[in-house]
Order: sequence, then structure tokens, then C-alpha cells
Amino acid sequence: MLSHSTTRGSLVRAASALGLAATLFAGVPAVAATQGSVGATSTGSVAITATVPNRARISGLTDVSFASVDPAVDATSSQGPCVWSNTSTRRYTIVATGNGTANAFTLTDGTVTVPYSVGWAATSGATTLTSLATGTASAAFTATGTNITCSGGADSTLKVSILASDLQNMVATNTYNGTLTLVVTPQ
Repeated sequence: MLSHSTTRGSLVRAASALGLAATLFAGVPAVAATQGSVGATSTGSVAITATVPNRARISGLTDVSFASVDPAVDATSSQGPCVWSNTSTRRYTIVATGNGTANAFTLTDGTVTVPYSVGWAATSGATTLTSLATGTASAAFTATGTNITCSGGADSTLKVSILASDLQNMVATNTYNGTLTLVVTPQ
């Protein structure tokens, strides 16, 4: 017949084995709250865990204005936004949409509509950019912004271009408007 201490030792070993298995399978330490005992002081403890979901932020964008551009040459405007991502890889995709028909990249004065193109690079001051297609997620880029406020400055390049052939369809002194929306998704 087993003694009380032998049975208790077996139970303790079984409980330890279960705790180890739970740790291995859950990937979370097997720590639980402990309760204090009655005394002059009483000490208890709690396990604390925290997680955050994938997040990204685009900042540093400025409105684009093509004022008095020469319709004989392509018009381009580049700027240096910043993208921050909190994923372990710091990667993100970007989807650009315009406010034209079917989310096209277009400007209009209400009568004449002209297209524009959009390019993106994950480096500041880039001259070689990836063309973005409206409503289509880009290939993944890697953010270099080190904090959510991008205090290190621009880490990307956004370029908007209008071809000379499209500028030539615009009526002089009319104002053409459009909106470009950029959605960054952490990967």
C-alpha cells in the first residue's frame, strides 16, 4: 500500500508534468496568480501578459498642387512621407485609390477628366519607384520609420505625375481636382 507522502509526491510530479506540457503547447509561461496567507503581511502575485495587434501609420503627407505647369512637358510632384509598422518584419503593403470612376487616378474640372499616375518607394528621395495600380495592394515594402511619430523624418517617396499629352487636354485657368487615398496595411 502506498503511503500518503508517496501518493502526494506522484501527484506533484504529475502536476509539474502537466504544467510543463501546457507551457510547451501554449507558448506562454505557466504562471498563475498566487494568494497570500494570513499574517502580519500577506503577499500575492499575478501573471501579467500583453499583446498588441499589427498596426501601421502613414504620416508626413502634403497636398499636391500643380500650378501653372507647362503642358509641353510631364508634370511631377514628389514628397517624402513616413510609414511606421510594428510587425516583427516592419513590412507593409500600400493600396492607392483615386476618386474617379472605378477609383481611377483622375483629376476633373467637372467637364474634362485627366489621368495621373502614382509611384511609391520605401526610401526617401528615391528616383526609381514602384507604379501603383488603383485598388491593388503593392508588393510588400519595409518601413524604416523607427517610431509611430516618425521623428526621424521621411522614409518613403510618393510621386504623382501627369503626362504632357494629358496636360494638353486641360482648359487653361480651370481648376482640376481629385483625391488620392493611400491605405497602408502592416504585414
